[in-house]
Amino acid sequence: QVQLVESGGGLVQAGGSLTLSCAASGSIFSINVMDWYRQAPGKQRELVAGITSGGSTNYADSVKGRFTISRGNARNTVNLQMNSLKPEDTAVYYCYTVTSTSLGIRSYWGPGTQVTVSS
Repeated sequence: QVQLVESGGGLVQAGGSLTLSCAASGSIFSINVMDWYRQAPGKQRELVAGITSGGSTNYADSVKGRFTISRGNARNTVNLQMNSLKPEDTAVYYCYTVTSTSLGIRSYWGPGTQVTVSS
């Protein structure tokens, strides 16, 4: 089993910054992908940013130039630096990973962390 724990969410004013962190633990051989998704009330969950084991990154058009995904200093962690936040960034942010484990390749979701941007 693999567990994901997100941290860093909160309330911030428009134009402000937050950094989200996600730590994966458990029976991990290697992490193939770590992504951040978000889901706003009444909307579908959407991919925000992702990073592969090789370091390639991708971003939703809506966050390009404002958000940066990176590997954390600790093993099996990923950060999402969010700058110039807008009210429309308000959502629950979820960490997602595709991981090689003793059971094969598996995907896991974190419980989510709330980000609220006030205008």
